[in-house]
Amino acid sequence: MTNQADGTDRRPARGRGRRPAEEVRADVFRAVGDILLGEGIAGLSFERVARLSGVSKTTLHKWWPSKGALALDGYFHAVEETLAFPDTGDVRADLLAQLRAFVRIMTRTPAGRVVTELIGQAQTDPDLAASFRRLYSSERRRLAGERLERAKEQGQIRDDIDVRVLVDQLWGAVYHRLLVPDEPVTDDFVDALVSHLLDGISPAGR
Repeated sequence: MTNQADGTDRRPARGRGRRPAEEVRADVFRAVGDILLGEGIAGLSFERVARLSGVSKTTLHKWWPSKGALALDGYFHAVEETLAFPDTGDVRADLLAQLRAFVRIMTRTPAGRVVTELIGQAQTDPDLAASFRRLYSSERRRLAGERLERAKEQGQIRDDIDVRVLVDQLWGAVYHRLLVPDEPVTDDFVDALVSHLLDGISPAGR
């Protein structure tokens, strides 16, 4: 943790003995998440995470080959609960809730900059690109796809619809505005995305 009085990172006190790997990873994810959501990727380093988590740099480098991989894994765990896909039985309400939560993280916390920076770095880092797909984008697509498939089973979406395309239409539009910021990403924008998708754009009767 960071000491509020002097701004220094304090290494947490640990008991003796070898700790389970799950506990060690949890401490690392907590430290990385605090840094990313508080300061962004610029504040992240192996040295600082080692101090905050009480985990050696050797262990960190063994599990995460690069700063990008460490940031990505820590980011995913930091936002996993917030971006969990709700299932109230109303697909419109659930899409709005999830997309609004996503937009809040991306536009109102340093995490938004983290994701855009990681996407940029992944263009020239094949290992980071593979990790991004495995740890983040594929998981987000899976959760959205599963929720939309349940909506199909409940008769809220037509049987012939490819839910993978729906995911691209909704989240792809948000990412486009984040990466090419000609227009703002707002709740009104999210509302319009979901409304246009579910209600259609053709005039009534056609």
